[in-house]
Amino acid sequence: MNRQVLLFICLLSLDLVLGQVSYSIPEEMAKGSLVGNIAQDLGLEVKRLISGKAKIYTRNSDEYIELNRERGVLLVKQRIDRELLCTETALCALHFQIILENPMEFYSVTVQITDINDNAPTFEKGEMKFKISESAVIGAKFVLERAVDLDVGINDLQKYELKPTDNFALKLHNNADGNKNVEMVLQKPLDREKEEQISLVLTAVDGGEPQMSGTMLIVITVLDANDNAPVFTQPTYKATVTENSPKGTVVATVSAADADQGSNGKITYSITNTLDNVRKVFKVNYENGEVSLISDIDFEKSKHFQINLLASDDGGLTDSCKLIVDVQDVNDNKPEINIMSKSNVISEDAKLNTVVTMINIEDLDSGENGNVKCFISENIPFTLKTSTNDFYSLLTDSDLDRERASEYNITVTCSDEGVPSLSSSVTLTLQISDVNDNAPVFERSSYEAYIVENNTPGLSIFTVRARDADWNQNARVSYILEDSSVNGVPVSSYVSVSADSGVIHAVRSFDYEQIKDFQFRVKAQDGGSPPLSSNVTVKVMIQDQNDNPPQVLYPVQTGGSLVAEMVPRSADVGYLVTKVVAVDVDSGQNAWLSYKLQKATDRALFEVGLQNGEIRTIRQVTDKDVVKQRLTVIVEDNGQPSRSATVIVNVAVADSFPEVLSEFTDFTHDKEYNDNLTFYLVLALAVVSFLFITCLVVIISVKIYRWRQSRILYHSSLPVIPYYPPRYSDTLGTGTGTLQHVYNYEVCRTNDSRKSDCKFGRGGSQNVLIMDPSSTGTMQRIQCEKSILDEPDSPLEVRKQKDKYTVCSQTELCEDSYNWIHCFSSYNWSTDDFFVTYRRFVDIEDAFVLMVHETTSHRTMRRQVLLFISALCLSCVLGQVSYSIPEEMTKGSVVGNIAHDLGLDLKRLKSGKARVYTGGSVEYVGLNKERGVLLIQERIDREALCGETTPCALHFQLILENPMELFRVTVEITDINDNTPSFTNAEKRFEISESAVIGSKFILDKAIDSDIGINGLQRYLLSPTDNFALKLENQADGSKKVEMVLQKPLDREKQQYISLLLTAVDGGETQMSGTMQIYVNVLDVNDNAPTFGKPLYRAKILENSPKGTSVTTVSASDKDIGSNGEVSYVISTSKRILSELFRINLKTGEIILVGEIDYEKSKMYQIDIEVVDSGGLSDSTKVIVDVIDINDNSPHINIVSKSESISEDSSPHTVIAMLSVNDPDSENNGEVKCNIDGEIPFKIQTTLNGFYTLVTEVALDREIASQYNITVTCSDEGVPSLSSSVTLTLQISDVNDNAPVFERSSYEAYIVENNTPGLSIFTLRARDADWNQNARVSYILEDSSVNGVPVSSYVSVSADSGVIHAVRSFDYEQIKDFQFRVKAQDGGSPPLSSNVTVKVMIQDQNDNPPQVLYPVQTGGSLVAEMVPRSADVGYLVTKVVAVDVDSGQNAWLSYKLQKATDRALFEVGLQNGEIRTIRQVNDKDVVKQRLTVIVEDNGQPSRSATVIVNVAVADSFPEVLSEFTDFTHDKEYNDNLTFYLVLALAVVSFLFITCLVVIISVKIYRWRQSRILYHSSLPVIPYYPPRYSDTLGAGTGTGTLQHVYNYEVCRTNDSRKSDCKFGRAGSQNVLIMDPSSTGTMQRIQCEKSILDEPDSPLEVRFP
Repeated sequence: MNRQVLLFICLLSLDLVLGQVSYSIPEEMAKGSLVGNIAQDLGLEVKRLISGKAKIYTRNSDEYIELNRERGVLLVKQRIDRELLCTETALCALHFQIILENPMEFYSVTVQITDINDNAPTFEKGEMKFKISESAVIGAKFVLERAVDLDVGINDLQKYELKPTDNFALKLHNNADGNKNVEMVLQKPLDREKEEQISLVLTAVDGGEPQMSGTMLIVITVLDANDNAPVFTQPTYKATVTENSPKGTVVATVSAADADQGSNGKITYSITNTLDNVRKVFKVNYENGEVSLISDIDFEKSKHFQINLLASDDGGLTDSCKLIVDVQDVNDNKPEINIMSKSNVISEDAKLNTVVTMINIEDLDSGENGNVKCFISENIPFTLKTSTNDFYSLLTDSDLDRERASEYNITVTCSDEGVPSLSSSVTLTLQISDVNDNAPVFERSSYEAYIVENNTPGLSIFTVRARDADWNQNARVSYILEDSSVNGVPVSSYVSVSADSGVIHAVRSFDYEQIKDFQFRVKAQDGGSPPLSSNVTVKVMIQDQNDNPPQVLYPVQTGGSLVAEMVPRSADVGYLVTKVVAVDVDSGQNAWLSYKLQKATDRALFEVGLQNGEIRTIRQVTDKDVVKQRLTVIVEDNGQPSRSATVIVNVAVADSFPEVLSEFTDFTHDKEYNDNLTFYLVLALAVVSFLFITCLVVIISVKIYRWRQSRILYHSSLPVIPYYPPRYSDTLGTGTGTLQHVYNYEVCRTNDSRKSDCKFGRGGSQNVLIMDPSSTGTMQRIQCEKSILDEPDSPLEVRKQKDKYTVCSQTELCEDSYNWIHCFSSYNWSTDDFFVTYRRFVDIEDAFVLMVHETTSHRTMRRQVLLFISALCLSCVLGQVSYSIPEEMTKGSVVGNIAHDLGLDLKRLKSGKARVYTGGSVEYVGLNKERGVLLIQERIDREALCGETTPCALHFQLILENPMELFRVTVEITDINDNTPSFTNAEKRFEISESAVIGSKFILDKAIDSDIGINGLQRYLLSPTDNFALKLENQADGSKKVEMVLQKPLDREKQQYISLLLTAVDGGETQMSGTMQIYVNVLDVNDNAPTFGKPLYRAKILENSPKGTSVTTVSASDKDIGSNGEVSYVISTSKRILSELFRINLKTGEIILVGEIDYEKSKMYQIDIEVVDSGGLSDSTKVIVDVIDINDNSPHINIVSKSESISEDSSPHTVIAMLSVNDPDSENNGEVKCNIDGEIPFKIQTTLNGFYTLVTEVALDREIASQYNITVTCSDEGVPSLSSSVTLTLQISDVNDNAPVFERSSYEAYIVENNTPGLSIFTLRARDADWNQNARVSYILEDSSVNGVPVSSYVSVSADSGVIHAVRSFDYEQIKDFQFRVKAQDGGSPPLSSNVTVKVMIQDQNDNPPQVLYPVQTGGSLVAEMVPRSADVGYLVTKVVAVDVDSGQNAWLSYKLQKATDRALFEVGLQNGEIRTIRQVNDKDVVKQRLTVIVEDNGQPSRSATVIVNVAVADSFPEVLSEFTDFTHDKEYNDNLTFYLVLALAVVSFLFITCLVVIISVKIYRWRQSRILYHSSLPVIPYYPPRYSDTLGAGTGTGTLQHVYNYEVCRTNDSRKSDCKFGRAGSQNVLIMDPSSTGTMQRIQCEKSILDEPDSPLEVRFP
């Protein structure tokens, strides 16, 4: 009671987060039974269990108890067996903890498990047999097996009973651990003649309620003298068994008989096989000889077994036989599919029967079970073809189309022919690579788009879309605007098409009045090779805008029009004065016009018709109406917004013209109109004159150039080359010209060319000259009906007519619609050899054509070429080669030249990625592709590889790819004599009673020789042969059965031990042998039992002692001599664990440690030792072994609960992890202390029962450290100390505790006025030390105003980047600077912010010209200032006053006198603008002075203003008035000037047009002349082609062209337009001559005259 009270007080003193509760329950409670109300017992609410996610922590043990959080109770989770849980431990309890989170808490719970009597005492064996000679003496002891009762306490084993007790009595020995040793003591002599067998029952009884017991049968056989050996009924038995038969299946039964009686006649059967796995597959019933299966049997591993059986009696006499078991195969193996080589991708244009994959099929079964057939799923363009030896090829069966299926999952299924059939399958994924076989397709057949006139150039009008069913580059569509014209203007000047997106943009601003609609074609072209394309028509409709004001047609407005209409004073109401006629070039309602009278001298006299523009009187004209009437009529259209035009109509109300003239004399002429007309006339005259002169200069230059070229050619010493007009034919007698070199013309195109860069004309005909190689006569000209150019794919034709050759060659052609390259090359030898032309087309089919032409002298070459062609036609070549090598060759040894033997080239091995395929087995032989040989890669041991199988061979395949090929290779491995005969056991011992009879047989172990043939085992020898002889019996499998036969009686008194030597000899060179020692111990009669020296032994041993450590030695003695005096020591098998830990030396009694001993598992072991002599008499003792603990266990750290992250504002002492630390060692070795590493704001606290909590020690700051790696190290106090550590990674989650901070306290920015709206002024930067969302800074413009206007109308701030943009264009003259505030706010909750002041300074630009304030400039100002003739020097005439609204030096003004009537009379002040006289005014100075003053500022660039000052030098005003009356313009002068300018313009234009007409006429005339020449029989005209070059020989003057001329046109990937165009050939004349002859060189006639193109090179083409 005192202990319980103290325990209760200790529990109350614990921290509030710790608690403990105990429960006691019996074992075997039902699942779900209530253990206790844990919530109530711990004082917790159910809500706390739920919110804290309460859980049970049991470390690593099973969880027998579960927690129901909803009820707050503990329940039994699974069956609790106390015996299984605690074994023999008296106090059995479950210890676990309940863990709660938020905050972390844990409570210790103990559940004690009490025992019930649910286990009866049991013996390990149901019966125990003893064989006791009838000569055994009274008092002989026989150790019996102890019973086991798993219960404890009163329920445990209490007593033993033995019945009957006629011959034997029971003797019990109490042990210190409470167990009892049981011995059976002979108390009455045995008599075999009275009782041959004695049966006893040993009963073990426990003390539980109800009482339970267990029994064991003891069978004692009384032995008599043994003088007959067992004999089998037949020497060989045969049986069959089906593979995969279940365990326990009886295979056969063998039988043997023994003539002895009693125990001497009892036979036991055993299997003696030691060299194979027979014992693992079969067992024999040692009593009845029934042979049964104990393991799985597999036909594929072994088809038959030979079981060697031994029959033994109790006296050691034996007989043997063999059982041949044949295994019958069943279909238990699925076909195994091996992928030898496969292609993951195949082009959709792959040819039929292209090999995709090669597979190998293996089925380990035999017969029909191993016959395999494979097939693939239907409806796919593939087929499966088989070859020999279970090899299959997956081929394409039909054309592939990636657009229908871009991927195939091909399932290959292989089934055998067994019953039931087994199958395997493998799925091959094959990607179909794309080929450009689909042209882009537009979504619609045509498009219509609308655009409003006056659009902005670059405006997007419409988008065309085309889709391409191909993939990747082949599906990349580019859009191209096809060449066409609209009203004679290229359509590209109207619209453009985006090559990538198909967006159509307007290139210009459209005018509805000029063009109302137009159409063009857009081509969509893919990126394939060759590219495919399609086109579509796009029609663009222009929509009208009201962009044209009305145009007044009548009355015509001119400066000289003084009087428009006359109205007589007698006009009545409604008199039609005139009609204003106007038109509007817009359409629709934009062209509806209305007329209104805007101003009038007398609005009550006239009106204007709203719709027709008629001006009529609205009242009677009277004499009071003024003559001069001025009407302003406005013409307005109906557009939105409307536009208008104004016309002024002058109306004279008078009856006669003189009256009108007198009134209108003051209508001055408009000077500006005449000035403009004069300027445009002069400009037109200058332009036309320039064009005329330029045309003349060009024509003269061309004529001079051609004349110089002709002079050079006519005066050279070059031979004349005959020039033939088109289609002209001639026959020449002999020729001296030769062309002995090849001329190559190449046109290189790229895959992405979008448009042809070269165009060749279509030949109208082809002229071919053919010459006999042996002749020197006339050439023949052959006219081909169809141009070779019309058939670009025709091969070079070679025709043989006797010994003459005709060669027709094609001209290389570059087409738009086909992106392929036609390459042609010829290889020529002398005519005595042969002529081969090899031509290759690279296109989708990648076809090859080989043409061979021979002469009569080379028939053999024809066969070789045909053989070569046949070899190329093969798609897959199969072959086989064999080699023979001895075993044990060194690595790297050459097996054979596989390339030579298979007829393969080394390049083929490399390009085909040749490799060796062995089907998953070890690769003993490797391939050296560089040398083409097979090399030894791994050591080959024939015995390990094939065992006894002959012959022994390696089979593998050599696989090549591109195309796939398969070759079978066989390497035979021959045997060498590298193994000696050996016995499994180096010695064999026999114990034979001296009473054994002559003829007794004793089976010996057979020797093993892994070699075969003559190198295998041949014979046995036994020495000495005094008592025993050797008997050999041949077996059916070629082996020999070896027996030792007793041929002379044994006499123990003469010889107690016999030693024999058995020798096995093979037949190899050199001869090798092996031996086995045979020991025979002659036994005498056994009449004394062995006796131990002490009944109890004690020993100590350190845990973890190494295996082989001697624990102690027990000793027993036997009074018998010889074999009867030999004792053997065994450990009792009552506890299996003891036999796994300890082993006793059978002879010496030394106990040796053979297992690992652990103090933590058991602190003490009790070993029961039994000593037995050869007669079966025994004695027992026990050994107590105490285990000494050492510090061999490091503390084990378990993380019970932990937090992955913690907020940086967590309070100190917050629990972040809970650890459980356990050290299985005892005392100091098991005492553990834990600490954490480093200076970190955490600490570890300990609690009861090895639990630790990791808590925060101080406040955390994520900005200082965002993550901690906390290493907890736990060390015990052992020597040496052991420790363990665990690292916890803890993330510190962010709290928004830092406001954004600007880089500066304030900012100043500068911007030049007249900026573009949206211009970036400045960038603000603010940084926030927080993380993630809390550190995301947004910039906000604070509300404020500048001069009463919101600051947001001046600037804007990008919320993300802080870039300040100008919202408007600033004007320095309106605002020079302003400031505002920007706030930086983070994304936390709540958000934190800071602000900063930004001051923007506007910088001035010189954007305002000076403004003249005085003198004021008006149209009616004739005289500005007067200067009296008496004015002296420096007289101030006037002052020009000007200002500039700019600032700084941009506003500094300077004044200069630009023009003056008399520059010597006036000057202008540079700074002040004062106009003063610089000399005395005199009478000669003209009255009318005109001064032009320019006012200029100081900006960069400077701006200026001009003012005209009229000065009158006069003393009175009338004098000034008389001079200024003739300021009116001289109309007559202007009219004359205009007339002469128009006349000059007409004359120059006439001359220019006449010149052009003459040039065109001459050109047409020459063209017609050339056409006439083409059809005439004109003689040969000597003609030297431009840039003709000649080389004179040493002795002759024959012309030669000894150099190669190459013409190349190279295009780039992005060419969008043709860079070169070639004229269309009208015909082609080709001269071909045999190299051995002398003739005229060949000629090519171009349709266009070379004279017309003097810079063109002479074009010569050869086949």
